[in-house]
Amino acid sequence: MNARDASDEGPIWLVNLPSTPRQRWSALGVTAALFLGFAILAPFAARPLPRIDAFIPALEAMVVVTDLITAVLLFALFSIYRSRPLLVLANGYLFNALIVIPHALTFPGAFSPTGLLGAGLQSTAWLWVFWHFGFAVTLLSYAVMKTKNRAGDAVQASPLASIGWSIVLVVSLVCGLTVLAIAGDDRLPRLFLDTTRPSRLGHYEAITMIVICSMAPIVLWRYRHSVLDQWLIVTSCAMVLEMVFTALFTNPRFSVGFYAGRSFSLVTSTIVLAVLLGETTRLYARLARANMMLQRERHNKLMNLEAMLASVSHEVKQPLGAIVLTGGAGLRFLGHPQPDLDGARSALRSIVDNGQRASEVLDNLRTLFGRTTQAKEPVDMNVVAQEALHHLRSDLRAHGVTTRAELTSELPLVMGHRGQLREVILNLVHNAIEAMDAVTDGRRVLHLRTQQEEDSVILAVEDSGPGIDPTQTETMFDAFVTTKLNGMGLGLAISRMIVEHHGGQISASPAHSRGVVLRVVLPAGTLPLEAVHD
Repeated sequence: MNARDASDEGPIWLVNLPSTPRQRWSALGVTAALFLGFAILAPFAARPLPRIDAFIPALEAMVVVTDLITAVLLFALFSIYRSRPLLVLANGYLFNALIVIPHALTFPGAFSPTGLLGAGLQSTAWLWVFWHFGFAVTLLSYAVMKTKNRAGDAVQASPLASIGWSIVLVVSLVCGLTVLAIAGDDRLPRLFLDTTRPSRLGHYEAITMIVICSMAPIVLWRYRHSVLDQWLIVTSCAMVLEMVFTALFTNPRFSVGFYAGRSFSLVTSTIVLAVLLGETTRLYARLARANMMLQRERHNKLMNLEAMLASVSHEVKQPLGAIVLTGGAGLRFLGHPQPDLDGARSALRSIVDNGQRASEVLDNLRTLFGRTTQAKEPVDMNVVAQEALHHLRSDLRAHGVTTRAELTSELPLVMGHRGQLREVILNLVHNAIEAMDAVTDGRRVLHLRTQQEEDSVILAVEDSGPGIDPTQTETMFDAFVTTKLNGMGLGLAISRMIVEHHGGQISASPAHSRGVVLRVVLPAGTLPLEAVHD
């Protein structure tokens, strides 16, 4: 990804992501904790403490590791954003990590009484100066470059080549400064009088670095744009406090101020790493959630497609089954020694009717699942109920079901899709027929009633089947929920969808004696039945 692509994506990470109030309060809290620690330790800065020779190697080893990891993460960010200030900052952390190594090796008493690499009395002190002065210049350079026009910040060269050449320059600079500090020990100004006491020049030198380092947070505060800028301000404050321990208090080595100052240097190298790791984790979580959402959306689309196909299969299966049965009956009528032409003619009419019904089912489902606006018309639910019973008369007769229709006269019309409302009744009646197949100890009776309640038209289908657990009356209308061995669990779900599209409600409840009552409530239309007849 090049810089243009990264910029087009908008603020997505701490490099260009504005800080939130919570992040600002967190940074303020860390800064306050640093100043509180400084205020507590400052009065005791000159108090000597026992010499711990392993302190410097252990602490600076942690600094090396944290700064190297931070440099690697910043180089990785630079390879994405190609931001020149980001490259400068990454090289600053790399410089820190590398310059600390000779500082620890040459520190008197860490690995040998006078230090390794042939170091002199001033070598360690000057390496410490190069270390902190270099990082202070890095932070200030980053802050100044951030104030310029961002359009010119992008590095046009290859990111790998830029990173490679910058690493070579940093390594060369660290090696040159190390040679200067060791070989020029006799020629460089004296910063230490002996192995523990700093000179007055060292005191002034630390004050100079405080001034330089204090400029970075001021510039960043004025022109801060991102979460990274905010936490670099905290890093600069930690470094300034470390300098203050050295400059304002002429502390000998292995005093309270010495140990406190070195501890602040560890904080300086750790803050940005902690933020980078935290933001990396947060970004991974965001990507994981986004991926899960994409997978869920894909799964939902497949489920919707499966549901639509299953709906087509479920709805078309009934008229197709009727066509097959009626066609077989027609062949039998024609196969008699004296062909029953009236029966064959009736069978053919039934085949035509069921064929038209199958076509209507497809049109109804297309209207239901599609985006087209369905045309509404005044519908007489009594007529639609009679049509549904007529279509299922052979099924009712084949299953030994007695039908009792109680249709209220002068029933108000409802505004809706006639074919879809007929499918609702067909599904309810067919579901009742299948439920009563389990009845062997009584009559199979289907009650179909229509009535008016205030501004609503009620249609109820009651069967004399085994009934249903009252706790299942809500879930029985969910898709793919069925109590039948070979059921698909779509008939009632499609019925509920159609009824809700018509502004109505569908519910189920146990019947008084046995069985289930399926109740459809639809809003009445504006035209009464007699007005249509007139």
